[in-house]
Amino acid sequence: MNKLVLLLVFPILSYAQAPIDYYLTAENYADDALKYELNQIIDDHIEFSYTSSSTDVWDILKETDKDPINPNNVILIYSGVSLDAAQEYNSGNGWTREHVWAKSRGDFGTTTGPGTDVHALRPLDNITNTIRNNRGFDNCTACATVYDKWSNNTNSLKDNIDWTFEPRNEVKGDVARMLFYMAVRYEGFDGYPDLELSESIMPSNDITPVHGKLSVLLDWHRNDPVDAWEKNRNDIIYYSYQGNRNPFIDHPEVAEHLWGDKIGFVWPETPLYLAEFSDELVELYPNPASNFINIMGLNDNTLLEVYDAVGRRIISKELATYQDKIDISRLNGVYVFRLTQGSKSIVKRIIVQ
Repeated sequence: MNKLVLLLVFPILSYAQAPIDYYLTAENYADDALKYELNQIIDDHIEFSYTSSSTDVWDILKETDKDPINPNNVILIYSGVSLDAAQEYNSGNGWTREHVWAKSRGDFGTTTGPGTDVHALRPLDNITNTIRNNRGFDNCTACATVYDKWSNNTNSLKDNIDWTFEPRNEVKGDVARMLFYMAVRYEGFDGYPDLELSESIMPSNDITPVHGKLSVLLDWHRNDPVDAWEKNRNDIIYYSYQGNRNPFIDHPEVAEHLWGDKIGFVWPETPLYLAEFSDELVELYPNPASNFINIMGLNDNTLLEVYDAVGRRIISKELATYQDKIDISRLNGVYVFRLTQGSKSIVKRIIVQ
């Protein structure tokens, strides 16, 4: 049985983060060069079929959009309705798959690639999916309330004059960041359409690979910040399925450098990976290590951060200048140790046995 979640108050979701060097090759670029470098990081991801007897988009969405209160359900994007995930389409009585970047905007359909990229696919009921159609995204002026298959008020709106759709406030930023992702991931380099964002709202019969409205999407991105739900979803896609990430969830400020008020400025303004110590000899030993690791050469209070192989920070502690031995008896595997003093840091990989 479906239910309308009027206010989504999730328990704390478990999510990690991008590996510390994931965006390293995009640093110190601006504008089109930055867009290209980001594309090179997130392209060539693992692709899944739209419908298949093996793992397909249906299966992945059951994980990425799982209701944290009822894990047997999925959350529908434009309404917040929680629906039995096992129903899938069910002759229109279950849920369907919404291409947030409308599949006709570039005419890629449901073919593997942009048509199956789960960074921009979300569960939805078929009636709301039909109403949204391939409408562009904008704040409506001649607004009409959108009701779903079960006559729930979705709190999303369509425009009766312009060919546009306005999602409920809770997911406006999500929508923007999914479209930002698509415009960077699909640049026409790999046989897929070159998807671009625009200020234009295209008519329903236009298959040009553009989507709008860019200025509104930027406003939605700013006013509805990234939350734990999006971060968790990003991690599931990266670690369990496609192997690529949405940069605009990890680093929301990138949107400003590509389309907003930071055009012309290199990204990031503050380095993601601080310069190594240049005037101190800092040593971590032994390597491989077990039980304890010794740190030599600290001349000031230092922040120690330890990351595991998938980029999760598992230790964060302040070290005093005299502290030279760290208990690692509970660790096993390969870890990244980062020591930071002021504006400088040093990173070392340590094997713990």
